[in-house]
Amino acid sequence: MDLWIQRLTAVAVATLSTVWTASAALAAAAFGQQEVDQSRFIAIAAPFAGGTSHQLMILEQVVDSRPCWSVLGGTPTIVDPLLRTFNFTGVCGRSIDANGYSIRVNGEDLSTKYSVRIVRRNQDMVLMGDPIGCFVPDHSKCPNPEFEIGRTNGITPDFAEVTLNPGWRFTRRVVDDRPLGHIYLTYEGTFPPQAIATAPNASPPVTVPPPVTAFPPSGTLAFQDIGGDIYSTEIQQAIQLGLIAGFEDSTFRPQQSLTREQLVSMALESLKRLPGVTFTVPSVAAASPYGDVESGRWSAAKIEFAKLNNIVSGYEDGTFRPTQPVTRAEMMAILERTAEYGRSLRRLPPQLQPTTSTPAPFTDISGHWGASLISQMSTYCNVASPINEIGSNFAPDAAAQRNYAASATLRMFNCVTNAQQ
Repeated sequence: MDLWIQRLTAVAVATLSTVWTASAALAAAAFGQQEVDQSRFIAIAAPFAGGTSHQLMILEQVVDSRPCWSVLGGTPTIVDPLLRTFNFTGVCGRSIDANGYSIRVNGEDLSTKYSVRIVRRNQDMVLMGDPIGCFVPDHSKCPNPEFEIGRTNGITPDFAEVTLNPGWRFTRRVVDDRPLGHIYLTYEGTFPPQAIATAPNASPPVTVPPPVTAFPPSGTLAFQDIGGDIYSTEIQQAIQLGLIAGFEDSTFRPQQSLTREQLVSMALESLKRLPGVTFTVPSVAAASPYGDVESGRWSAAKIEFAKLNNIVSGYEDGTFRPTQPVTRAEMMAILERTAEYGRSLRRLPPQLQPTTSTPAPFTDISGHWGASLISQMSTYCNVASPINEIGSNFAPDAAAQRNYAASATLRMFNCVTNAQQ
């Protein structure tokens, strides 16, 4: 009798497990994703068991009334989750387990196939996609392969920032276009993604995420307003790298002007994604970098860092004018300095090496303060190009639109990435 009951129970458990798995898979299939501002999220290896083990925690800066974390620096990069000491309701978002985050690859929610864990390997803490239900020590024998998502670049018993590997980014889960609190670790490209390094203390090789040459499946990047844009392919690549994001109404607004603070954010995000380098920007400004940029402003820490490292400069009256549309000439100046700084991060001479010998024949920049650098940036991977890529007008004093800003920043990033060491 006992044996019969055991068998019956086993059948019931197996049936319920199958039903649950099928239901979970159907639910996962119904979810979509929404692009987010990458600068407002951070992945953290959070210690437990006295610091001998770590688990993933994702924080989101929802509003800017006070910071949710502070980057203390070092290698690995130590982080102080400030929300531990105050009521973060409405200010910060915190995801600490599978209810709050999961993996999404090539438009597919993998929450029924993979869990997320942090393991110690080769003197590093590695964020892994771990196949669910495979208990074989040799994961190569699992039906679903394990893969690497990011690293802390060292071991510590403290809270440490997890740097996502190239091609990975944060997105938000949506259902019926309604955003949820659940955060995706998102990737598009060849699956499974290759690991960045396999040897102890090895530096990541210079790799570039796979180019995006077509729109992803329906429900992934639903920016219908870029379909006919001349920069649509580059916009998508910039989005997938995390350089720029769309809006909550699923639009990109390609012809909307970009502000000066938004360009600073894009420029620094591009530096964070350079392969083979470790680069972080403080999340809190030490002081107001300019008279019109208060230390508590969302962009203050980035503007302060860019100012200190000669990536941006203000105006003669001591202002920065963060919300003012950035002109196309100003954008070239910032991207030039960003590229020089990026080359230094890659331990290359900072001077930009032209990729073409002949500058673009712009007819409207003669006598302009930015004429020389505009010509220079036209020979540097075509970062400076004519209005809508046709004719000979650069329009240096026109406001830079989001479509061209995404394209120009991406071209600069690719040029720095592909430079030979």
